[in-house]
Amino acid sequence: MLKRDKHIEIARSTTTELSSMSQVSCNAIYDVLSKHFTDVGVTIINNLADLNELVTSQPDLVFLGMEFIPSIPLLGLADPNKIWLTDLLDDHGIAYTGSCRTAHQLGRHKPLAKQRVLDTNLDTPTFCVIERNQPLNWDDIPLNFPLFVKPTNRGGGLGIDSNSVVHNFKQLLSKVRSLNTALGSDVLIEEYLPGREFSVAILKKELSEEHLVMPIELIAPPDKYGSRLLSGQIKSANSELVLAVADSDMKSKISKFAVNVFNALDARDYGRIDIRLDAAGTPHFLEANLIPSLISGYGSFPKACVLNSGLEYEPMIMQITDLGMARNKVETEVTLEPVKNKTDFSSKVVYGQA
Repeated sequence: MLKRDKHIEIARSTTTELSSMSQVSCNAIYDVLSKHFTDVGVTIINNLADLNELVTSQPDLVFLGMEFIPSIPLLGLADPNKIWLTDLLDDHGIAYTGSCRTAHQLGRHKPLAKQRVLDTNLDTPTFCVIERNQPLNWDDIPLNFPLFVKPTNRGGGLGIDSNSVVHNFKQLLSKVRSLNTALGSDVLIEEYLPGREFSVAILKKELSEEHLVMPIELIAPPDKYGSRLLSGQIKSANSELVLAVADSDMKSKISKFAVNVFNALDARDYGRIDIRLDAAGTPHFLEANLIPSLISGYGSFPKACVLNSGLEYEPMIMQITDLGMARNKVETEVTLEPVKNKTDFSSKVVYGQA
């Protein structure tokens, strides 16, 4: 197969809290891209000098595996003046995969994403936020137990465990303090939904404004209290049960809801929307991941692509790449050899209130 004469850089960080792409994922993506393009590299971005080096290299496309770096390294995630990669790349006319800064900001900050969803008349569990080191009083929690407690700005199930579902104020206080201490994070508290959980992979079709919408149901093994939670441990072990959504009415309802959320967040090209049903079976938005895990056989996005559309790993990566490349105005080549399986086989935070 003749390679396309293009320079692509994969951007990730070795600073754990900054990177959305693991080394395993990076290696797999690199292997795919190297088969199709003449010049593929990996740029590790841990500081502004690294980011400037990426811009200076003027790649035809950046495959994003991270969102930002702090302007003051010691502040990390807490830096209010983050330097967003997408802004700098836009300023220099460099194309990249996935969403722009607005969507990444919402995806990174769960309460802001939930409020945006509410503002567009879509459902999400009622919630409030307790800031780090804020004294927690009973009157601060205008919600009904049981509640679900998690960090406001972490993904991958980080901070979620068997103590995340709380049934009284004592348990709530303990979990909030645990997250404050372990992660230094503000805490999102939301009403716990007892229904089924779904993850929906969304991937834009090339040369079209339509999307592949690919829902799967996720069933975690019960913890010691009988709750089924997609904790960090469960996700890391890849031990959740993954099912195709067989019921056509449910599939349609979940898919339509996910696309509406995706659009509400100003997301583009690809991403993952996580959903849980309430007791009445109504879908509610949990969170979005706009740089989801892209490891074959691991993570909801690749699994959803295979189960719904037969879209295997290599063509999935190439479709994400080509969507980003299409925004590069100097892209004039025609793919010399079509990639198989790329066709569509399916079809201080305020309280959250509408």
